Amino acid sequence: MHRIQTFNAISNLGLERFPSEQYEVGAEINEADAIMLRSHKLDPKLINGQLKAVARAGAGVNNIPVGECTEHGVVVFNTPGANANAVKELVLCGLLLASRGIIPGIDFASTQTEISDYGELSKLMEQEKKQFKGKEIAGKTLSVIGLGAIGSMVADMAISMGMNVQGYDPALSVEAAWRLPSQVKRIENLNALVGSSDFISLHLPVLDSTRNLIDVNMFASMREGTCLLNFARDEIVDSEALLAALESGKLSTYISDFPRPELMGRDDVISMPHIGASTTEAEENCAVMAADQLRDFLENGNIKNSVNFPNLYLDRDVNADKCTRLAICNKNVPKMLGQILSVLADQNINVIDMLNKSREEIAYNLIDLESTPSQEAITAIANIEDVVKVTVL
Repeated sequence: MHRIQTFNAISNLGLERFPSEQYEVGAEINEADAIMLRSHKLDPKLINGQLKAVARAGAGVNNIPVGECTEHGVVVFNTPGANANAVKELVLCGLLLASRGIIPGIDFASTQTEISDYGELSKLMEQEKKQFKGKEIAGKTLSVIGLGAIGSMVADMAISMGMNVQGYDPALSVEAAWRLPSQVKRIENLNALVGSSDFISLHLPVLDSTRNLIDVNMFASMREGTCLLNFARDEIVDSEALLAALESGKLSTYISDFPRPELMGRDDVISMPHIGASTTEAEENCAVMAADQLRDFLENGNIKNSVNFPNLYLDRDVNADKCTRLAICNKNVPKMLGQILSVLADQNINVIDMLNKSREEIAYNLIDLESTPSQEAITAIANIEDVVKVTVL
């Protein structure tokens, strides 16, 4: 029986993916095999020897102590792309809010509560609508920085709206490249990209290389009156440089899903309360994706969409119930696999299939065996220096 502790309100569509005869799932679960959460900040004290995995029903994992998880052999999953459509739609909203006098127009119309005559109200609207005149986004240039699951959908959406789209992503994967519309112009120089943009939309994770990426030098490279949209992470934009760019007029509008105290009340800033993925559909998609990944890992040892372990998938034989699978995590140092196989050979246990991959300081192995190893053999493997965790499946 697998035990899964939940934090936050996880969609029932995700929780229903766990068969009740195999899983205990709930917020009250203690000594869990896995944890499933959304935005809850995970206490590092919960990262112990029994815990095998943490699944985040969302893309960001800044609320999870990933370093501690890696040290204890705990796999951390996220769900990239599951909320992409929700974010894409909000980016479209941001583009329109920045281009048209929508918010001030609504504010103006909603304050005319003292006028009871329809004709008088209509005449006033016609007289005053010119102060809310905007511009169309068709024909304008949108630069997408980060062309992953969300960025590629934003690019495709903008093309369908008649915009010229260019993109920048030095770490573009083959999978992401296949998703990318052919009309997107790839720009290799970030300064050149921002310097030829009417709108810039950020879709990057927070890494050492992306923290404060949009800094004073980047703002200096922008055209006068550029609009910047940030539905990625607040830390990507340098706060002091942002405020200076708004004050100087270099930046006409900043649309952000991450409110900042120093930007409150500004007419050139539209802040939203981190609602990029706050749709029923996105929460359901993330929960289902997280649950499916967690199940495949707990039952078969397979890893997909981990932020700290290598992706690894090994088919199980149709007679899987007649063989045993070992999932072994170890530090990525030489001669580890040889030592593990030596223990199995000493026990006269035949290896049917195996797969080994590494990611930075961690290596992960799936080994299918013809017979079940003794507890003595499992203990011997676990006691090998630099072996972090051994799980029998």
